Amino acid sequence: MWPWEHALFAYILYSVISRIWLRRTPSALPVLVLVVASSGPDLIDKPLAWQFGVFSSGYALGHSVFFAVPLAVFVGLLAWGYGRPGVGLAFGVGYLSHLVGDLIPIYAEEGELSLDPVIWPLGERSTTDHSQGFLDRFLELFVPYSEEFWTEFLSMEFSAYTLLQFGIAGLAVFLWLLDGMPVLREGYLKLRARLAPDPARTVD
Repeated sequence: MWPWEHALFAYILYSVISRIWLRRTPSALPVLVLVVASSGPDLIDKPLAWQFGVFSSGYALGHSVFFAVPLAVFVGLLAWGYGRPGVGLAFGVGYLSHLVGDLIPIYAEEGELSLDPVIWPLGERSTTDHSQGFLDRFLELFVPYSEEFWTEFLSMEFSAYTLLQFGIAGLAVFLWLLDGMPVLREGYLKLRARLAPDPARTVD
């Protein structure tokens, strides 16, 4: 999955879990944490592998359940101690959903579920050419992805995985609207409060 796909997938899970566990809809800060955390494994592994050659694959420490689960628990307990359970939950859902999200396209492409991307160092997904650099490697992956998408879009013949992506995006947007458009809502309220005249300064 790409960063925006991870964020949408994570929002679906967080919206549902927040309603069930915290019994409230998501607010701005947890959603922002969720979005960043949903790309957390890639923010760790991809630069270290593609640019610096620390790992031989873009699926390494950050994607490993042996690192991700303890990290999610630690951040969750820390946030809970500071009275921010929603933030801790958002981080855990965002980070761990990334691991699940990475397994979906692999299963869609290969027809079998491989846990190698999420059990480093016991397994490893692929080998990276470290001579490429981060930007070159990103473009090498993104260009074919975008070309394939536009080919499907123009022909209106979508693969099962593309339809799944549309479904995830549509459901995420629906839940975001149902939740009252967090982040945008808070931003609008702050802007309105800033622009509203101060009654104490009005002159009769």
